[in-house]
Amino acid sequence: MPPKSDSVEGIVLTFVNEQNRPLNSQNVADALQKFSLKKTAVQKALDALADSAQISFKEYGKQKIYLARQDQFDIPNGEELEEMKKANSKLQEEIAEQKKITSEVESEIKSLQSNLTLEEIRSKEAILQSEVQEMEEKLNKLQSGVILVKPEDKKIIEESFSERVTQWRKRKRMFKELWDNITENSPKDLKEFKEELGLEYDEDVDVTIQPYSEMLASLSKRRKVSR
Repeated sequence: MPPKSDSVEGIVLTFVNEQNRPLNSQNVADALQKFSLKKTAVQKALDALADSAQISFKEYGKQKIYLARQDQFDIPNGEELEEMKKANSKLQEEIAEQKKITSEVESEIKSLQSNLTLEEIRSKEAILQSEVQEMEEKLNKLQSGVILVKPEDKKIIEESFSERVTQWRKRKRMFKELWDNITENSPKDLKEFKEELGLEYDEDVDVTIQPYSEMLASLSKRRKVSR
């Protein structure tokens, strides 16, 4: 029997079904903070739903991954998929056309905005002169050997940077291991499955860890030399 919609199990079940992607208890607890649910209550609800076969789960070591039951969703047949692809293609064309129109309008607005009044030109000139003066003062301080960043502040920044790059590497590795386990025997196309789950790799948003790793290596090398 399904839980009441306003109960902890009901709220958790609704969320898992709406997301329809692999989740751990921390993911669910973070997303449901607005309901003032503690992680222990969320974990208990997830286990109860899994035990009653209302959701699916799989264990990876000490980690449990939960997922909505797939048999509750209507899976389109080949013809329906083809129609959906055609409709999506048409929508993409319409979106591209709208983007083109929007870009043209934005360009026209920028062109109009670039035509400053005399008062605006004088105001901008004053601001630029102030910025130039500020940069010249900073340059003079640097040339005179004045330390603008305290050693203790520099150390805090470097340690924070090192920790973030290390965590980035660690999480990339954890995700790869988890993803490989989930998709090992999956019949789905991995690219389509990734899009279906709404996953994005670093490369999808034009970000790569390589330059940051190189910066970290260079930083570590400088630290060793300075000791």
